[in-house]
Amino acid sequence: MGNDTADIKVSVWINEERMAALEKAGMSDLAEEEFAGMKRLSITMTEEQKDDLLSRYPAAKYDSSTTRSVELLPKQVKDKLLALSIRMRSTGPDVLERFLSDK
Repeated sequence: MGNDTADIKVSVWINEERMAALEKAGMSDLAEEEFAGMKRLSITMTEEQKDDLLSRYPAAKYDSSTTRSVELLPKQVKDKLLALSIRMRSTGPDVLERFLSDK
């Protein structure tokens, strides 16, 4: 896989339950304040990983103009990405690499 992360990301919205899991893992400081008290965790990926993810989930879209993020992924995908992120204690492309290799 290439190293061209280019700030492409998947954002996972953090509710109280997810925040508790992040706190337990010592990762709560990685959740970014968004708006109206909502927080999100951004998991970055390479261009190649983005293309692979989009090919597996045709309903998902990549917003290249504003957020540079993959949107509209199924909830179970975001849940698994969050679980992997916590287990691996990472928000980098290694999380997507593990996710994509598990499929």
